[in-house]
Amino acid sequence: MQEENYDDDLTDTENEEENYNDDEEDTESIDPVEMKKSKSKALFELRFRVEEAIIGDYLLVKSPQRNFTKPKNAQNVELWGVPLFPSAGHPGTDIVLMKFLKAKRYKVHDAFTLLRKALRWRAEFRADENMVKDDMFSRPGIERLWFASGKDKEGRPICYNLWGKESQNQILAVGDQTKTQQYLRWRVACVEKGIQRLNFRPGDVNSIIQVIDLENSMGIAKKEVKMIYAKMISLLHNNYPGLVYKNLIINVPSWFMTLNALNLRLITQKSRNKFIFVKPSKVTETLLKYATPENILVRYGGLRRENDTEFSTDDKVLEVNIRANMTEQIQIPINEIGVTVTWDITVVGFDVCYKEEFIPDDDCSYRVLLQDKKMGQSIRNSFHIREPGKIVMTIVNASYSKTKAFYRFKIRPTVPMYMFLKKAFSDPNIRF
Repeated sequence: MQEENYDDDLTDTENEEENYNDDEEDTESIDPVEMKKSKSKALFELRFRVEEAIIGDYLLVKSPQRNFTKPKNAQNVELWGVPLFPSAGHPGTDIVLMKFLKAKRYKVHDAFTLLRKALRWRAEFRADENMVKDDMFSRPGIERLWFASGKDKEGRPICYNLWGKESQNQILAVGDQTKTQQYLRWRVACVEKGIQRLNFRPGDVNSIIQVIDLENSMGIAKKEVKMIYAKMISLLHNNYPGLVYKNLIINVPSWFMTLNALNLRLITQKSRNKFIFVKPSKVTETLLKYATPENILVRYGGLRRENDTEFSTDDKVLEVNIRANMTEQIQIPINEIGVTVTWDITVVGFDVCYKEEFIPDDDCSYRVLLQDKKMGQSIRNSFHIREPGKIVMTIVNASYSKTKAFYRFKIRPTVPMYMFLKKAFSDPNIRF
């Protein structure tokens, strides 16, 4: 193996343009069995080169050493918490190496070079878990600008980044290069914190979904944010292959679309497809393509509430189609008394009129109107049942487009508060 093979490509690629369209393989004409053998062979070769580089202590440096004695700390070489030394036998080693192979179409030399560049960048940028513990990220207000909540339909963690005006004010100062670098480090730290939620085990999901919220973003910091955004696309493309399944950039302002077209020219079509840009009116509709309503936060039109004591993701969610210019009713019949029914409901787009009421089975009893308004967000409500009847939710879709409603409910025995108060006032042993 010649030394120059290790050295020629170890250059800075942050701004390089890569285009694989000219040498893409015609996968339709390749036998699946042969393709599987070819991929296995590529993985075997990459494992050999990585182990050889770790033993020779030249995984990060340019020139391999001539002493190929296994170093004492060989098994301590890690990436995303996974040992890279193949002989260590960690089940995640092959998963990590395969991500680099896939990024380079199973070309072993290119995958090995990409791995070395990523490791060198991490060493220079300090893109490890220690960076997440930086003082800047523990400042009041910063920690709530990133959070993970729910999973997509395949089980991938959904990680939210609030990349709006609040985060800019917290971290970014216009014209201050130090602050700009801090903002970039915060964005990288968000990716790292999401990756920490993966276990890199065979059969499990080993990528995340990033939801980047641009609501109320930019302002006077537009120039700096443009630069950071372009830099982040390059960093994700070059140093996190296969780790981010999709980047859902939501609440996108109109000018951002033009910026997107310019920046995405610097990456491959495959990586370009990982960036989905969503207008404010399409946020819920887009998120529903990747996650179920119970895994989407209320603020984005879903049913998920943090620290929810009423419902969990195991509770069944029902779906109703609402045709254009039509009225639909959802009914929850309750035949018991002395129970409380609690329900969640959301309508994609919220562009409907909504009414809730309790209708008793006894025609001589009065209906109870619970609310009647134009829906502007996901709704949770509850009602104590004193007589058999039904909760009726009426949805009026006056638009020219069909939509969907999602709802769930739970019925449990309860005693209304006034009964506790009545008992308390009648008990002579209780003094107020």
